[in-house]
Amino acid sequence: MKRERRAARPANRTEEVDAFLDRLKHPFKAEVKAIRDIVKGINKNITEQIKWNAPSFSYKGGDIATFNLHAKGRIHLVFHHPAIAKIQSDILEGNYPNRRMVYFADSKDVKGKRKSLEKALTQLLKLVDE
Repeated sequence: MKRERRAARPANRTEEVDAFLDRLKHPFKAEVKAIRDIVKGINKNITEQIKWNAPSFSYKGGDIATFNLHAKGRIHLVFHHPAIAKIQSDILEGNYPNRRMVYFADSKDVKGKRKSLEKALTQLLKLVDE
């Protein structure tokens, strides 16, 4: 009988992300930190690391979201797990088969989208668990 191979779970590199954010010079640094706290608060099994020179999040060995810190004038969070395409949410933008985007204008927008972000993340993790 052939054993199914599971993807190796990325190590949680919280200290590396903390150090990266401490050094980060970005106009939306406070908002990035707030979004990071929201994402990490959804499930204790969400791990984080630096990917694409930005904070990135994984769950059960698979990447789920990464910041794009090069977006001009806003915060850009890329959901890049294929299951995200199955989720309907007013904050998820783009009609791609394997990713969606969420954009935040400022801290007020982060607060305003918090519940929708939490709901989308919770739905994504349920799909990953299936």
